[in-house]
Amino acid sequence: MDDYPDGSKTNPSSLWFEEWFNHPLYLEVYSHRNRDEAARCIQTILNLSGLDQKEAASLSVLDIACGAGRHALELARLGCAVTGNDLSPFLLEEARKEALKNQLQLTLTCCDMRHIPANAHFDLVVQLFTSFGYFDEKADDHLVLNKAYGALKRGGWYVLDLLNPIPLARNLVPHSLKTAGNLTVLEERAFEEDRITKNITITPPAGEALTFTESVRLYGKEEILSMLQEAGFCVADIAGNYQGEPFMENDSPRMMLFCRKP
Repeated sequence: MDDYPDGSKTNPSSLWFEEWFNHPLYLEVYSHRNRDEAARCIQTILNLSGLDQKEAASLSVLDIACGAGRHALELARLGCAVTGNDLSPFLLEEARKEALKNQLQLTLTCCDMRHIPANAHFDLVVQLFTSFGYFDEKADDHLVLNKAYGALKRGGWYVLDLLNPIPLARNLVPHSLKTAGNLTVLEERAFEEDRITKNITITPPAGEALTFTESVRLYGKEEILSMLQEAGFCVADIAGNYQGEPFMENDSPRMMLFCRKP
């Protein structure tokens, strides 16, 4: 076991997200996530936070778990000063190449989200597309919220985007089969206590199948509100989808929490 600076103990080599997010097949399986969806999400965030009333060039933004940079690149296109952070060197390199190709300024940092510096530097911190709840211990999720709080300037915004567990449980599809390019992808989903786990088996045209796992802790509205308030945030709004429609606890697919650092 390794000791992290915060005193937690874990074995990084055993973390599902380290393996899966750093594998080239990840982007092939999720190739349907497109720029239009990312642009819509970012516009909703700017509208509901009121940051669209400020000059984009004056805004400093941190994208936690930025992946290949879909949202970070959209913010950079608008003229914001954007830092994308992720644990995956592979995904960060994809983001770097896309920024270079489009002549966009993008700062990229590689570290575990539990170790993000508390530098009070950013006007906006975003954590999007279910990039929260990865860790085995709830204490680590609390730590991530504290890190996001510490990274913000006073008056800054934190937008946390989660799955809404109530409609997810009602509409869960246990098994699905799809193609991604020339790959066959079997996805098997199940609830395990307070987590949703997905096993992904990828079969190429030739060669052996590979299996990866995703496992995310689910939070209901009251619990995540309590955690955010404990971290010091004031929750100003909750949106139910990327279009910014009001959150309906029994029906909205997502729970986008708009939080302010007083």
